[in-house]
Amino acid sequence: MAKDKRGRKLPKGIRQRGSKFEGRFMYKGMTYIVHASTVTKVQKEITELKYKLEHGCFVGREKVILDEWFKVWLEEYKKNRVKIGTYTSYEKYYRFCIHERMGEMSLTDIRGVDVQKFYNDLVKDGYALSSIKVASAVLNGCLRQAMRNGLIEQNPVRLAELPRQKEKKTRIAMTKEQQALFMEYAKESYLYNFFAVMLRTGLRRGEMQGLKYSDVDKKNNVLHVRRTLKRIEGQGYIEDTPKTRTSKRDIPLTADILFYIEVQRNYWVLKVEKMDRYLFCNENGEPISRERIQGEIDRIIKRIHAAGYDFPRITSHVFRHTFATRAIEAGMPPQVLKTILGHSSLAMTMDLYSHVLPDVKAEEMNKIADVF
Repeated sequence: MAKDKRGRKLPKGIRQRGSKFEGRFMYKGMTYIVHASTVTKVQKEITELKYKLEHGCFVGREKVILDEWFKVWLEEYKKNRVKIGTYTSYEKYYRFCIHERMGEMSLTDIRGVDVQKFYNDLVKDGYALSSIKVASAVLNGCLRQAMRNGLIEQNPVRLAELPRQKEKKTRIAMTKEQQALFMEYAKESYLYNFFAVMLRTGLRRGEMQGLKYSDVDKKNNVLHVRRTLKRIEGQGYIEDTPKTRTSKRDIPLTADILFYIEVQRNYWVLKVEKMDRYLFCNENGEPISRERIQGEIDRIIKRIHAAGYDFPRITSHVFRHTFATRAIEAGMPPQVLKTILGHSSLAMTMDLYSHVLPDVKAEEMNKIADVF
């Protein structure tokens, strides 16, 4: 019976290899090996691997290519553990970033240098660092599970370095003058109420798309944010839970917000009114697409330009940053703003404070000038 470095007896089939422990067992004439930092973890890995072998969830290591293993990993390990939006995001990033570059490689042939080249190629192809990080996370999760299953000895993703962080782009928020100008030229738009509510709540675009009449709680005077609307290729629109745990929240209803909601209620004068109908919809009562929202923003800006005004191109997310900027200008405490925006950490909210309102920062510095 094997012993560890301290002379203690080890369970059958387990031995110490350097600072780690190795477990071996036979199944249908084949030897399987697992590694872990402790004896307990090795035993757990052996138990899990035996279960997968017995239930047909395990893929042998001989000539298994990344494309094949990714399908197993996604179906067996992620489908019932992550939100459908996250699941489809994994599929998308693998299809567009990883498949063509590494999909045909055997798992046992992938080295750290291959992952490094993968990152470098993405940079050359113009991918943003945020996208590279997501692709890396997908690849890392996939290969980490392959290592746990004994398909590979180590995870090569850990041997590569992500590209250096470039200077972050400054978040764009409309000034008060730009905000007023946009809303003035948006008055004839069928999404006027959409923009007005977004500016007053800071909701994400998907959260706005997913709002229903049943979310308007007049009794408690709050707007319930309970879902986000996503378009999945081949499935159409699906309702998903909000982005993070803290994104599921209640936002106080001001008189302004309620006014625009009530105006929107009768905007299309649809024959059948349902409490579970989306608040902001098209003329047929169907969800408003991301493309229609951006298209309408672009048309409004085009009218502003035609009137002789200068105005930057913006996306729907700018309305969220504009709300946050107005809230900071009005003196809203960071912790309160965090809960209204649905941020997962206070650090995200404080980041807004760190880069917006240079004039306000100058004013605050002048307040303490006489102290010294």
